[in-house]
Amino acid sequence: MATTRFEIKKFDGETNFNLWQVGMMTILVQIGLKRLLPGRSLRI
Repeated sequence: MATTRFEIKKFDGETNFNLWQVGMMTILVQIGLKRLLPGRSLRI
């Protein structure tokens, strides 16, 4: 079983939330977990 590790900072309120959200969504797409998220989808 392969393990993938990504380094991403937690949202701290100082950076643009949308930029942080896109970064998180990119990681979820790469590891195949985006389809598990309920609610509205982000377009990348």
